[in-house]
Amino acid sequence: MPSPQRAIAPEALGPTITVGEILVEIMATTVGAGFLEPQSLTGPYPSGAPAIFIDQVARMGGAAGIIAAVGNDDFGRLNVDRLRQDGVDVSAIAIHEDWPTGSAFVRYRPNGARDFVFNIARSAAGQVGLTSAAEALVRRAGHVHVMGTALTIPGAREVILYAVETVQARGGSVSLDPNLRKELLTDDGALDSFNQVLATADLLLPSGEELFTAAGSTDETAAVAKLLESGIGEIVLKRGEQGASFFGLGLPRIDCAAFAVDEVDPTGAGDCFGAAYLTCRRKGMEPDAALLHANAAGARNVTRLGPMEGVSTLAELAAFIAATPRR
Repeated sequence: MPSPQRAIAPEALGPTITVGEILVEIMATTVGAGFLEPQSLTGPYPSGAPAIFIDQVARMGGAAGIIAAVGNDDFGRLNVDRLRQDGVDVSAIAIHEDWPTGSAFVRYRPNGARDFVFNIARSAAGQVGLTSAAEALVRRAGHVHVMGTALTIPGAREVILYAVETVQARGGSVSLDPNLRKELLTDDGALDSFNQVLATADLLLPSGEELFTAAGSTDETAAVAKLLESGIGEIVLKRGEQGASFFGLGLPRIDCAAFAVDEVDPTGAGDCFGAAYLTCRRKGMEPDAALLHANAAGARNVTRLGPMEGVSTLAELAAFIAATPRR
């Protein structure tokens, strides 16, 4: 028998929160493989998948907070100032004197793939823990969004599992974006924690192969059916230039075409997509409208250099939808 379907909690229950890495991103200005020679760079830009996600939630008018850690340095101030300015509750961001703010160096290959050099584990980003401020934020939350990248940080995954249990106990909901990068998978704890969160998720936001990894199946129809029967309320599959699809148990599939834009920087597009979809659903939009706004948020973000530079308000998304052709 299928498990009872879980549902996304409305905004009235409390803010959307997330846990994980806050970074600065520094990008190569040339296309190529890696960082094996001196080269021109641009940045720093505010970054980190959870930070991009929660900034997009706040920009759309959703109540939003993040549990994270930065160093007492300019990179940390750059990030915290941006989040605060955009409306994110930054009360649970710890400031560390002895650890620098995390960083990610990125270079794009000719085929669009990316090479990363991360400093997370040995930075403030790797020191996320359950502080009294974090506990206070969790107790007020109505929804927890989990990024796969954060599950690679031992302290962060302990906070995530605590937040998931606490928020669901008060009637809140959970979303999961698998987003696991090969450069960050260094221990089995990340995968164990991923499976624990997957078993409780109300909304799953995979990209491409992540759907098959989550379901243990290589057929899209079978993978979706298996995950929905496990109790996941909604699956939104990100297809990049092919748009996105919504799946719900007993509900018609919804496909939404991508917007035709000139890509400048794809980093952060999936984070903005997920944030827009979730926020629209928490505000009461139907899945088709939420999917349209999510596609628009991802597309608009890739037109700006910097992973958080293209985050959008609802008004900006409405204007973008009205003015931008579809693929």
